[in-house]
This record gives sequence, C-alpha cells and structure tokens, in this order.
Amino acid sequence: MKLHSTLKSSVLFILFALLLSGCGKKSGGDNMVELKGGIKGGGVFVANETENIRSLDPVGINDVVSHHVSHQIYDLLIDLDTNLQLVPMLAKTWEISPDAMTYTFHLRNDVYFHDNACFPGGTGRKFVAEDVRYSLNRVLDPRTGSLGFDFYRNYVEGAKEYNEEITKATSENRAPKLSQVSGYKVIDDTTFQIKLTKPFAPFIYYMCLGFAYVVPKEAVDKYGKDFFQNPVGTGPFVFQSWTPDLEIVMKRNPKYWDKDTFGNQIPYLEGVKFRFIKDLSQQLLEFKNGTIDESYRIPNELFKTIVNDDKTLTPEYSKFIVQRKTSLSTQYYGFLVPSKAFGDVKVRQAFNYAIDRDKILKYVLQGSATDPAIYGMVPPVMPNYDAKKIKGYTFDLAKAKQLMSDAGYPGGKGFPEVTLNINEGGGRNTQIAEAIQDMLREIGVTCKLQLLQFAQHLDNIDAGRSDFYRLGWNADYPDPETFLNLFYGKNVPSNPKDVSPINSFRYKNPKYDELFEKAIATTDVKERNRLYEEAEQIAVNDAVCLFIYYDEDWRLVQNYVRGFALDPMHRVNMRFTWLDK
Repeated sequence: MKLHSTLKSSVLFILFALLLSGCGKKSGGDNMVELKGGIKGGGVFVANETENIRSLDPVGINDVVSHHVSHQIYDLLIDLDTNLQLVPMLAKTWEISPDAMTYTFHLRNDVYFHDNACFPGGTGRKFVAEDVRYSLNRVLDPRTGSLGFDFYRNYVEGAKEYNEEITKATSENRAPKLSQVSGYKVIDDTTFQIKLTKPFAPFIYYMCLGFAYVVPKEAVDKYGKDFFQNPVGTGPFVFQSWTPDLEIVMKRNPKYWDKDTFGNQIPYLEGVKFRFIKDLSQQLLEFKNGTIDESYRIPNELFKTIVNDDKTLTPEYSKFIVQRKTSLSTQYYGFLVPSKAFGDVKVRQAFNYAIDRDKILKYVLQGSATDPAIYGMVPPVMPNYDAKKIKGYTFDLAKAKQLMSDAGYPGGKGFPEVTLNINEGGGRNTQIAEAIQDMLREIGVTCKLQLLQFAQHLDNIDAGRSDFYRLGWNADYPDPETFLNLFYGKNVPSNPKDVSPINSFRYKNPKYDELFEKAIATTDVKERNRLYEEAEQIAVNDAVCLFIYYDEDWRLVQNYVRGFALDPMHRVNMRFTWLDK
C-alpha cells in the first residue's frame, strides 16, 4: 500500500501504527462481548515466533513458522483436530473409492474469500471447486517456485507430465500444451475429485498439508511475485500487514463460514498479531510483562526456576497456565550424503556414536525434552508404530573412534574441518550445537558453527549448499510416512543443481525405496507399519543423519487464555481461541 506524503496523512499513519503495534502495552483488549455458552468475543491475541517466516504463499510453506501464521488466513479441504483426527473444513464430506485410487470431496456452498482489492469492488467472491483445482495445480507448476511438488508428483495422475511440460515450454519460450493436471477434476462447483496413479494409503493426510491451502486466482494474478506477502484466503482471519522481523497483523473475518456448537460465529477474537522476538529469554520477559499471550518453549538455563520436578510451575510462575505435550517431532543434524566429508557411512556412524544424548538432555536441555533419539527418525509417540524396534545409536566413544580409523581418519587425522549450519531458534540450537561441537572434538573432528536466518538456512539446505546442518521435523500428519518420506530416493532430483526440499540428505538406497513403496501402497495398517519398520532400519544403519532427541513441547499462556490447545504436532489454530477478560 502506497502512502501519501502530506504531513497530515503522515501524522495520522504514525498514530494508527502506534495503536496497532501495541508495543510495550498489555496484550488482548477491553472491548469484550458476551457470547452464548459463557464465551467472550473480542480482543487481540498476541503470539510470538522465534524465527522469521519464509512465505505466506502456500506453495512456499514447508516450515512450521510459516504454517502457524498461514493457518489463520487459509482453509484446507480437511484438517486435523487437536487429537489428530480428520475433520471437515471446506469439504463437508469425502469418499475414497474401493481401489483407493479416487478421492471425491463434497464442498461447502457458503464460503467466501476475504474482501480484497483483487476482486471487483473489493468484495470477496464465493469459493468453488475450480479454486481447489487452481490451488493444487500451482503446487505442481515449476513457475511458482513450489516446494510441494515432491509430495504429489509420484501419486497424482498427470502430475509429472504437467510439471515436465511446463518446464520444457518455459525453456523453449512457448505456451505449455497442458493447462491442467489430469488427476484433478472439477465435477461441478461443489464437487472436486482427485485421481491417483496407484494406491497411496497416507494420501488423505496430504490434503492437510500447508501446500493444500486454497487461494483465489485473482489474488495471485494481482500481486504476482509479491503474493507471498499479500495472502488472500477463506480463513478466520484477514491479513492486514507484515513488518519483516517485527510483526504480522490480522483482523477477524466477519464473513467466516463456521460456527461453534452454541451457534456463535467464529473466530471469537477481534484480531491476531504474531511478533518475532528471537531470544527465548526476551520472549519470556515480554510474556511476564503481559505484552504477549503465550511463550512457546522455556529457556534451558531457566527451566529449573520455572518448572518443578513434578512438572508443575514454581511459585513465581504459578499464576500462568503451563501446557506440556510429548510431540511428534525429532531433532537431528542432517548430512549431505553425496558430499566429500560425509560420503562414507563409517564417518556418519562415527558421528552418531560420538554423541552423548543423555548428557545433552540432562545438562543442556535441563530435562525439557522427552527422550534421547536412540531409535530412528520416527518418534516413539507415533500412533500404531513401534519405533522402539528400531536399533539406533547410543553413546560409544571407543566405537566412534574405531569407525573414524576404519574410514581412514585415525584420531580424525586427515578429516576436513566441517561447518555445522544452525538457525537461531531462541538460543537453544546454539547451546546444543556447542555441546555437540565439544563431543565431536573427542574423535578428532573440528566443527565450526555458522548461525543463519531461518529462511536462508532452509534455502541452503534445499539447494544442497549445506553439508552438515541442524533441522527438526514436526509431523505433518500422524503416519510414519511423514518422517520416512525424507529418506525416499525418488524425492531427490536427477539434476544435482535442482532443489531437494524433502530428501535434503539426497540419500538414495534402492532397497529402502522398494520397502517404502510397498508400505505406502498397503492399506492394512499393521502390515504397512511392519514394512515401514524394515525400511527405517535400513536408513538408520546408513546413518543418514545425526539423531539427537525426541521433543517435548512446553508452552506458557496467560491465565485468561481459553481454547488455545497444544497438540502433538504444534499446529496453531486460533479459530476457537478466546480471552476470558
């Protein structure tokens, strides 16, 4: 939005910005209204993220922070509730054909896009099935810079052909011969169908990914390459402004389609603000001062002063609400498997045996995580999956030294200095990295640390520019495939210069791929998980990454916050959040 340069309008804008930002003021608001069921409407909920977001365009959302923000702006066809059960959203109902190859979604007829200048007269139009096809086509279109193509290309009919034809047409400077993906079918305005090339048991969960948010073509056409910072959706909150490194502001969508069980229209809040305080200690201070409504993660060095041994809050913090949930999340360091430093499996295994994970949990994390990652990539809390059957890595310094010697680096002699790339993460990432840096020194490895902004960090990883890097993976849905897909060799592009956002290790093992493919085509849950286990053991034996720990989420919220649940996947949903003021 362009600003006029007159003195009067400048003063008005500054006053408005100060009112909107609320810096140094109490969060929430006083203009509360009584709703049915004892619920109160109004107020602004102020959340915080310790990393910057990457994009508000669904095709660019493969990080948790961008998802947290975007989930308030957009809707999916179906979603997961806080118990990780599938629930209807833009699709009222859906059916899966007996051969598990066709998915039919019956859509709502009362949904409108946000009012926005991209529409005639600025009034949002009705959502229809064509919007779903357009949005999902964008995920497969290389011109959008999509990070989601790898998820769908092997399963949706015509996905590869569509992507390849557009790539070829672009290189030849001509119009593509294909305008649609054959597997995406609009039956009528309220019926949308997806056809697969082969059975893929977890596919229904792919409709819960951020890539599947529905956007209007008008907004993409109007904002072009800047759509990522001018989002328009059908969600409960309407995007207002984004000040990089500072805040994102949204207001209530007065035309949102959903109601609660009492008949109240949601959302209850008048608005939402995301701030971006990078340091956990500063975040906690702002929370204690009441300028933000939640504080996700507790600083390691302060954990014992905030949480008692019985997991309750100490007297100083007892006026707040603590939320704790064992999460479907694994923290690890990735190896770029084809790289010179980490091409030998013995080196990767040595790194894994050199790490004392129990010491990291006890002395660095102060007991704020669940378990050391001594199994595999899939966390032990995954439903219906026996992750503890996987034989992983425990601390064995002698074995680590022997493996380095076997690899031709006795005492680390001759092994190149490596750089571990980490992102900010509120300080915790640095503390863990420094501990691991010391442990690797014991096997003769010199490891430098490089701290990067999260967006740049992810870009380097996806492009294969980081040989050794810190990442965590939060489940996108409650099926082991969401973790094991990271090791699938067919997610690695044939051209090494192309990005590889899913399998960023660029790991390939034909036996793993064979078992993985059998598993995802198996509809019987027990047999599918058995195949998953067999495949995962192969990847763990190959030490594709340095497994560190399985996470536990801790969040403090103000004592007046209601309806802001913490789920095992740390999905942020403010549709039913309200302030009891």
